[in-house]
Amino acid sequence: MWNCWHFSELNTQQLYDILALRQEVFVVEQDCPYQDADGLDFDAWHICVYDEGHLVAYTRILKKGVTYDDYASIGRVITSMRWRGKGKGRELMQYSIDKTKTLLGDGPIKISAQSHLEKYYASLGFKPTGEEYLEDGIPHMGMVLYEF
Repeated sequence: MWNCWHFSELNTQQLYDILALRQEVFVVEQDCPYQDADGLDFDAWHICVYDEGHLVAYTRILKKGVTYDDYASIGRVITSMRWRGKGKGRELMQYSIDKTKTLLGDGPIKISAQSHLEKYYASLGFKPTGEEYLEDGIPHMGMVLYEF
């Protein structure tokens, strides 16, 4: 089931599910200890996809000026291991793009993409911007979706 909640609408179980999935993928699976609780969740919309009662995919949407001065953004993009390879990540990103437009209106969307996923995000219409950089020890690149 696809859901979009503002932080203020999340219940404690949903918040726990989000934090647990983010830790499972970003901290444990990617072996990247970092401070996930960055203070940005409070003013974000959280896209949560549940399957058989388990959170299996997630993104968060931030309005322009929160992460990037001139762009809305989609971040913390996660598809759990059990859902990968089934096209659900593409559905998740398309749903997140559509929700960003619905919630925040027309305008470009910027992401901080792990560099090895550049072609994947390009296939969704994102274009690289700037140079590659390290974020928490992982190569990333800024990418922007101008038209959707």
